[in-house]
Amino acid sequence: MGIYSIRDLEILSGIKAHTLRIWEQRFRIIDPKRTETNIRFYDDDDLKKILNISLLNQNGYKISKIAEMKDEDISKEVLNITDRNFSHPEQTNALVHSMVSMDKERFEKVISKCVIQYGFEATMIKIVFPFLNKVGLLWLTGSISPSQEHFISHLIRKKIMVALDGQVNPRNQNTKSFMLYLPEGEYHELGLLFGSYLIRSRNHDVTYLGQNLPISHLKEAYDQKKPNYIFTIFTTSPSEYSIQEYLDNISQYFPNCKIITTGYQVVGQELNTAPNVHIIYKIEDLIEYLETKVN
Repeated sequence: MGIYSIRDLEILSGIKAHTLRIWEQRFRIIDPKRTETNIRFYDDDDLKKILNISLLNQNGYKISKIAEMKDEDISKEVLNITDRNFSHPEQTNALVHSMVSMDKERFEKVISKCVIQYGFEATMIKIVFPFLNKVGLLWLTGSISPSQEHFISHLIRKKIMVALDGQVNPRNQNTKSFMLYLPEGEYHELGLLFGSYLIRSRNHDVTYLGQNLPISHLKEAYDQKKPNYIFTIFTTSPSEYSIQEYLDNISQYFPNCKIITTGYQVVGQELNTAPNVHIIYKIEDLIEYLETKVN
């Protein structure tokens, strides 16, 4: 069972904590539990109910009306809305709901409809990655269980792998070579896999080296393939060195290669990068870089 603070509910639902407290007091929509030391917390059922209430509220339902509805009626109306509505907050919340409930069918339904409506690339950028940002915040605070995170990550990984398998990438005179990897200690590869999809969809070659790669192995692969670009992501801080030191080292090891990097441990940090190191701040920046800088 997940344990959530009111701040967690705010992050996941988009409803301000102050508003949630007013709704609790005035309409009794949820009843927080309390620890032995009298600290308020919420469980999975509370989160699912708040997500459903948020969706109904965003679609014009007054909170006073929602408060009068039975839980089964709320769930039924939410399913009706998600069936006909493709706005991004609704679908992101639906993914959160499917993660908390470990509801594979709901996940598949949401993703399939979004891909039909928007295409795979836009679905990942506009819906899946905002959802993963929420998951990341909860993971860092310990508010979701490893089983919930693994469940949803596995489903998303399968979607990306299917999309990668379906790509046909003809070479042309502008084709460049990319080498993708995660440094030692890095295992969250969804961003790297999607990066591979974006690069290949622009008709560039990708050598994918995967997770937890020592620099010595990266050097061996580089010497063999001599890629034009290296792409890597830092989600958790390296244990034996600083990010600054790591980037300085690989920029010196591969002076003739452009190094593209991103991730929580890079973005927003005060790093002094070498001329051959380029920091990507969001997915759209990677797309722009591929379409305007890679030549």
